[in-house]
Amino acid sequence: MFTRRNFLQTFSTGAAALGTVAAFRNDGIARVLAATKNTANRSAEEMASDEDFWREIQNAFTLDRTIINLNNGGVCPSPRIVHEAMKHYLDISNEAPSYSMWRLLEPNIEGVRRGLANAFGCDMEEIAITRNASEALEICQFGLDLKAGDEVLTTNQDYGRMINAYLQRERREGIKLKQISFPVPPPSQDLLVEIFEKAITPKTKVIHVCHITNLTGQIFPIKRICQMARARGIEVIVDGAHAFAHFPFKLADLDCDYYGTSLHKWLLAPIGTGFLYVKKSKIKNLWPLMAADKKQDDDIRKFEEIGTHPAATHNAIAEALNFHEGIGIERKAARLRYLKNRWAKRLEKTGRVKMLTPYDPAQSCALANFSVEGINPVKLSEHLWDKYRINCTPIVHAEFSGIRITPNVYTTIREIDIFCEAVEKAIRSGLPA
Repeated sequence: MFTRRNFLQTFSTGAAALGTVAAFRNDGIARVLAATKNTANRSAEEMASDEDFWREIQNAFTLDRTIINLNNGGVCPSPRIVHEAMKHYLDISNEAPSYSMWRLLEPNIEGVRRGLANAFGCDMEEIAITRNASEALEICQFGLDLKAGDEVLTTNQDYGRMINAYLQRERREGIKLKQISFPVPPPSQDLLVEIFEKAITPKTKVIHVCHITNLTGQIFPIKRICQMARARGIEVIVDGAHAFAHFPFKLADLDCDYYGTSLHKWLLAPIGTGFLYVKKSKIKNLWPLMAADKKQDDDIRKFEEIGTHPAATHNAIAEALNFHEGIGIERKAARLRYLKNRWAKRLEKTGRVKMLTPYDPAQSCALANFSVEGINPVKLSEHLWDKYRINCTPIVHAEFSGIRITPNVYTTIREIDIFCEAVEKAIRSGLPA
């Protein structure tokens, strides 16, 4: 059970690891205590609309409130405690880098590895700490042995950088990339499994699938896809860039062999952090992106051989984990869905808004996309920025277009309502010429 006491203990543990860092300046401890007061025995759904609780979480961030940031899908700000930790570690690094960075700070990556493994639900010897999801996923994309004619199956909504990685292998080695389409939104997750299954051929060697898409926030039934593919001897690479720390799940819920994610999105870790999960039995036969010694063949750390890099960035992940676990993933996801539903259901009442993302909690969380009949999404997003300083993301795909909205735990109800008012006014009056 989540209690005021264990939330405080979670944060205190992280603070102690920082030594003299001013992690709790500006009444940080008082805000944590205030946020957790009277939360025991209350469900995540009850807490989702408790503005007193979320106000204290919001105040844990140092933000520019003159901007309404509804583009947290790309990269998120870190809470003050995380940002202070990274700056503290950078100061230590700079004192005598070859000693303080390599001998004092870098070994502590193992504690970060342990924390991430615990959060993901795997052995710490299966987690490599990377700089982002792209790096994690490209280790798999380029590390799996494929030959000319071998087929990789993915969707036409997967992330462009990942598609480009396969297209480069296609040009260089003669593999074949096959992209499939699916409805937006799909009628069910059953259809998503069926589409993949029907597209498999005897040449299919790899399936590359998003846990949650970056375009519409569609969550895929990863476990069913992985088990279906494994029965046919097909490798599955899961793109979890937008999933980890966004909504509740563990490795056991996925049953995957390869999983790459960014931590500067929903975990709120420093910019330039991510991890790669590789099932222990798969590590040996997966080539690293940058060369590693043969004696590391079975070592997950071979995927971290990237040359000199700052220890401060990845060590501060520990504080992000503390912050995330202090809130609680169930409570966090409930709040994010509450914010999504608040704007989405209100805008649908205009009669001209179509949601491109399902409401079903099994299929979506904070990230969602909508279109407005008769209004260009690019022009609408430009108007929202120019007139209201609302930052959001227009999505123009060959099969659909809309605006992606991604609030976060620091987003206020008033910011959501200002966004809704701005869109409603644009629908009533049109965009300025």
